[in-house]
Amino acid sequence: MTDQTTEALAEGIARSRDTDYLDMEALLSDEEKDLLVKVRKFGDKELLPIVNDYWERGEFPFEIVPKLRELKIVGDTMTGYGITPMTAVGQGLVSYELGRIDGSIATFLGVHVGLAMQSIYILGSEEQRQRWLPAMANLDRIGAFALTEPDHGSDSVALEATATRDGSDWILNGLKRWPGNATWCDIIVVFARDTGDGKVKAFVVEKGDPGYSATKIGGKVSLRMVQNADIVLDDVRVPDDRRLVNCNGFPDVSKVLMGTRNAVAWSSTGHAVAAYEIALTYAQRRTQFGKPIAATQSVQSKLVEMLADVTSMQLYCIRLGRLLDEGAVTDTMAALAKYHCSVKARHVCRMARDVLGGNGITLDFHVMRHLCDMEALVTYEGTAEIQSLLVGREVTGKSAFV
Repeated sequence: MTDQTTEALAEGIARSRDTDYLDMEALLSDEEKDLLVKVRKFGDKELLPIVNDYWERGEFPFEIVPKLRELKIVGDTMTGYGITPMTAVGQGLVSYELGRIDGSIATFLGVHVGLAMQSIYILGSEEQRQRWLPAMANLDRIGAFALTEPDHGSDSVALEATATRDGSDWILNGLKRWPGNATWCDIIVVFARDTGDGKVKAFVVEKGDPGYSATKIGGKVSLRMVQNADIVLDDVRVPDDRRLVNCNGFPDVSKVLMGTRNAVAWSSTGHAVAAYEIALTYAQRRTQFGKPIAATQSVQSKLVEMLADVTSMQLYCIRLGRLLDEGAVTDTMAALAKYHCSVKARHVCRMARDVLGGNGITLDFHVMRHLCDMEALVTYEGTAEIQSLLVGREVTGKSAFV
């Protein structure tokens, strides 16, 4: 195939076909539908044309931050402080549409809103919320979240970073790994173990605090635009009024993580929808042996399996979002949704790559970018294996963590 023919085949192939086979949209409120359309139009117009270039270079497109500010999609069920009100389903739809375009953009906003802002909202005092959230809601100050350590990922409950009380201050020491946005954020919520009582506590470290350093992690082939970092905390002095007062143990951290699994499930579904739509469009355009490959049994079988997975993921997500809105969700419900959607989305992306044949490995057709990014989503906010163990313990009454 010539380059010209490949370019013609790829043209417009990543544009949304609005896949919604069981009419999920009928379950949305008018406000949620408007939000879906608004973010979809923004993604297609402002993000899709630039993401391949930035992904390949491993750089973040900082010019989109003012455009995201104008979109007013910083919400995630929080209220007040200049935050845009929205349901858990509404925030999920934001993650869904951003994930359909690019995982790095969805992750950037997920870290800022779902992790950093929610940590302050859930674990902070009213004074602390007033101090940080309004600027964060307007994307004037960008947040990050530091929990994982080099030696503690899935067992982050055993984190080793320390916080030692020194008069009216705290002294933070230790290492953190993988926080997104960490090389350029304005504030980062750092979790450390109090050397006095052994409890995990949360602290807001601000840009320029002496002893804090963040080094970009290079060599990634997943979420390449996200600026993940290795962090060193070397006698970082933090005033006591920057300790989030309602974090007094790891169970408080889990309150934040439960909500973010909703966003990861939705974002994973967005990746899968994109991959399915690209594969379907490609199969209808690509001709081999005198007919479109969509007219072959093997390709139709793949497409139907992908559609079935995508549809189940959409229904998982909307039900989880409604349970969150009702205050009826449990940790293991969120874990099951994150497990199902991330694992199925990776599978859908793999099948889409197969449908595209050799073209599937090029950025022109987008699928390989989605597949690579899904490798991160299966892992972060709790690996698929950890989610399985959480649900397994719940349904059997027996722990298999060791």
